[in-house]
Amino acid sequence: MPSAVAVMPHRIDLRMILWVLFALCLATMHPPEVVWETIRHLRVPDTDDAMRLVEVRDLLAGQGWYDNVQSRFLAPAGVPSHWSRLVDAPIAGLIAALTPFLGGFLALGATAALWPFLLFGLYCVVLYRGTAASFGSRAALLSILVATQSFGVSIQFQPGRVDHHNVQILAMLGLAFCMIRGGLRAGLVGGVLAALSLAVGLEGLPAVALGALYLTADWCLRGRPALSALGGFGLALGIAAPLLFALQTAPNLWTAPRCDALSAPWLWLTSGGFALAVAALILAPRLATVQGRIALAGLSGAILLAGFASAFPLCLGGPFPDMPELVRTHWLLTVNEMSSVPKFVARGQWEVLVFYPAALLACLTATGKAWRGPARRAWSIIALFLWPGLILGVFQFRGLYIASGFVPLVAGAVIDRALTGAGEPAAGARRWGSLALSCGLVSTLWMVPAALAEILAPASRTATDPGGAIACQSEAALRPLAALPPGTVLAPILMGPTILLRTPHRIVAAPYHRAIPGLTAAIEGLGGTEADLDRVLRDFGVGYLVACPDRPADDLQAEPAFATRLARGTAQSDRLQALDLPGPLKVWRVVPRSSP
Repeated sequence: MPSAVAVMPHRIDLRMILWVLFALCLATMHPPEVVWETIRHLRVPDTDDAMRLVEVRDLLAGQGWYDNVQSRFLAPAGVPSHWSRLVDAPIAGLIAALTPFLGGFLALGATAALWPFLLFGLYCVVLYRGTAASFGSRAALLSILVATQSFGVSIQFQPGRVDHHNVQILAMLGLAFCMIRGGLRAGLVGGVLAALSLAVGLEGLPAVALGALYLTADWCLRGRPALSALGGFGLALGIAAPLLFALQTAPNLWTAPRCDALSAPWLWLTSGGFALAVAALILAPRLATVQGRIALAGLSGAILLAGFASAFPLCLGGPFPDMPELVRTHWLLTVNEMSSVPKFVARGQWEVLVFYPAALLACLTATGKAWRGPARRAWSIIALFLWPGLILGVFQFRGLYIASGFVPLVAGAVIDRALTGAGEPAAGARRWGSLALSCGLVSTLWMVPAALAEILAPASRTATDPGGAIACQSEAALRPLAALPPGTVLAPILMGPTILLRTPHRIVAAPYHRAIPGLTAAIEGLGGTEADLDRVLRDFGVGYLVACPDRPADDLQAEPAFATRLARGTAQSDRLQALDLPGPLKVWRVVPRSSP
């Protein structure tokens, strides 16, 4: 008779099931029609993605590497971009490689679909390896599985997302894992990643600053065991940041202070990290006490901050120091990524429930595990990168971007522990609590309360429906406009980048803070009186007026704006000749006034 062991079925391999689930989730992460629309019709999810493709296309057409001026934006002077060529370059390279096989337009669309997918693959590799080193391979597998179900991650790696936020998520996640690992090599890699993040955009500056403070505090408390990580980070950051700055900045602009991009003010701070690292390495034998190390760090920090405040006082007010209140109120504060939680709730935008609760639970979990339990260093560093994003995200949604990339890391470790505890005798309440926490860290499950809120409180939604704006920016909507002879277009601010991408026309306004005259003109011209519109048409040499009826401009006076009444057909102007074009857009040709 065969033994019981011989006839017992093999145990199911849980890891194999998880890999299959990951493959299925990855394949269904984005609907096929979205991918196809991106390839075939150049669908992009955001105005920044459209503007990035405009920049890349101009670079491929022969625009200079250091010439980042968009000449069709507020022509003839144009508007200089504050974005990084370090992101433009690989996208341009991918387009150039695909063009011989697909043609120019399809290569552009295929790249817009492929680039975020490649970055997501790299994100999963970094997430898996870093999580496995701290919490084991099963937790790592669970973390990349959860990443496919995390809206904060998926929206940054969706087809068409060629903006730079996904690159920054990668850089900051890599920096966190380097800090967890410690040592000279990890410190050097972490410093380069921090410099890359700053060169790509300053959104990661708070995370980089806190990472530097953590390494400094760790060295102050532990001394020599933490010196190599601090030294490597400071040396690499101090060398890589100016090199990357010089690589993407024209030499005649090296001394120009820019508060919204890597430049002299922020290089001053990175040089302070370099100086502290050199001083710590040289003076290490003499800094045997905690008090001595704290004194050196405190003195370095005081000199650094005092020098920054005295040399670059304008940047103390943030990246938008000169923005007029009109532009701040009627543009900046209306953008979703600049909105706060109270504003989302007041407008009934319950979809925010799929972002904030998971991030909050991740913050609390990481903080609790950093306070007690194993892997305290790893959990403390994870909490360090989560909390600033959540706190900033309460006031500005974009603060969640980088923090959202860490939520799957927490979820993987928590779910792995829950699965381990499922086979152990434990109190029922604790087991159910672990299960609830695991579910709460998966943001797709928060779609249920978000949907219920929409059903139970439909009247609370006062936010503008984005569907109308999306329709106005589609290829089909802009094709008739593109067929018109080239001219300068006055259109809603949000349409500016798409008009540059899809038509040969010039534009007055787009959602970028370096173009205050254009923003002011669009707000006043489209939201003001007939005289206001007339003045803007004249001053900016406008050839076409474009309105998106579903997204009228803010009214600057008690009665509806003249441009809004034009779109509704309740007003007319002898300066504007209505064009009968198919699609959702209303278009007028500006008739030049005859000379007296």
